[in-house]
Amino acid sequence: MNYYFDRGYAEITDSMTEPQFRTVLSYVIAQVDCGHTSIRYSKAYSRYLDTAKLRQFPLILKFWPDTMVVAANLNRRDSVLRRGTPIASINGWSPRQLTDTLFPYIVTDGYNLTGKYQYLSTGLHFSSWYKELLGYTDTFEIGYLDTAGKLRQTRIPIYDPRGDTVRRSLGRSLQPGTAQRGPGPAQKMRPPGRRARKRRELLFTRNLQVDSASHTAFLTLNTFEHGYHLRSFFRHSFEVLADQHVNNLVVDVRSNGGGDASLSTVLTRYLIDKKFKLADSLYAIRRHSRYDRYINNGFLYSFLTFIASSRRSDGKYHFGYFERHYYRPYKTDHFDGQVYILTGGNSFSATCLFAGALKGQSNVTLVGEETGGAYYGNTAWMIPDVTLPETRIRFRLPRFRLVVDRQREKNGLGIQPDVPALPSAEAIGKGLDFKTARAKELIRTRAAAPVN
Repeated sequence: MNYYFDRGYAEITDSMTEPQFRTVLSYVIAQVDCGHTSIRYSKAYSRYLDTAKLRQFPLILKFWPDTMVVAANLNRRDSVLRRGTPIASINGWSPRQLTDTLFPYIVTDGYNLTGKYQYLSTGLHFSSWYKELLGYTDTFEIGYLDTAGKLRQTRIPIYDPRGDTVRRSLGRSLQPGTAQRGPGPAQKMRPPGRRARKRRELLFTRNLQVDSASHTAFLTLNTFEHGYHLRSFFRHSFEVLADQHVNNLVVDVRSNGGGDASLSTVLTRYLIDKKFKLADSLYAIRRHSRYDRYINNGFLYSFLTFIASSRRSDGKYHFGYFERHYYRPYKTDHFDGQVYILTGGNSFSATCLFAGALKGQSNVTLVGEETGGAYYGNTAWMIPDVTLPETRIRFRLPRFRLVVDRQREKNGLGIQPDVPALPSAEAIGKGLDFKTARAKELIRTRAAAPVN
């Protein structure tokens, strides 16, 4: 780490923009190999990005080893580079060259690469890092494979949202049949009310669907954060599973970045068949720092550390309650059928505590890809923000190290699936949910198998 800090200092030779400085910090921080330690823009620059209509690389790509495939094209009139088109190069850079260049700036747990591939596949993250490290051009030379598998070349313009907004506005005003009252502008649809937005948000965040024909339920859970009434949702969901005699449960946590471990523990207790602990060890190196004044709510975090932890013979401050306490399975509405947990690169933090506790249980099958979060442990406990005094750039500073189970292999990887379900260009092109399809296939195969 001394080497990487020295290298970061050496990059500061003149005045910088905030994105340039953040790039330097991101490179240094990424070498810690901790997905909970990350850099964020200052609040002022974040507000600027929320309103600025900046030019973007036009393709949103899905990445996996040595492969990138078009997931969406911001230039909607492009009839060549459609969803599912494999991309061989961008301005002469191959997929491997691009990921080798960008990965050192992306945080992850341990040596996990699945999370980095997923990060570049999400939203405009690839566009942002491409701009900072390689720089935009007005046009991009794209090598791609056509429907016959032949290598072709095309040139595409950079996406300018300001020009696109003007075109869309003109297009709407020129469409026949646009509802208008008098000479004024076209009538806009009334936005949904607060309650409707909340219902929609809850439905997206957590929902339960039951297929009575196959006695299968699908529980989608995209967070373990507070504010979504998860305890009551879990209680109601497992009441429904018991009442409807559901035999198979598919739990989709592939987009779940974590949250509160107490909530992931509630879900675990409905499914696990034995008592379990959250941590073999959970400790902080120190309670105070000379930089406490830069830590948001630093006094509060120091006070909580003082109340919750005690110093042991190893010199560390241990959170003894969680090192000693065992959780037991719920008896009421406990689910004893077959469980299929869908995981992926966005499965992180508390989600890995949940999936890791159930991995290896006889009626549980993990389907999908390696989790983005680590299997051995993490730093997902008391994570204040720090604001740098001059630039106001922020970063997350975990206070505790959590080792889930010392018996697990310490290899720096995520939780491996029992049954892999990996992306393909065909699946991306057709918009197929290949992980859910694989789980359904396993359920059908089990139902068709002869009973011994």
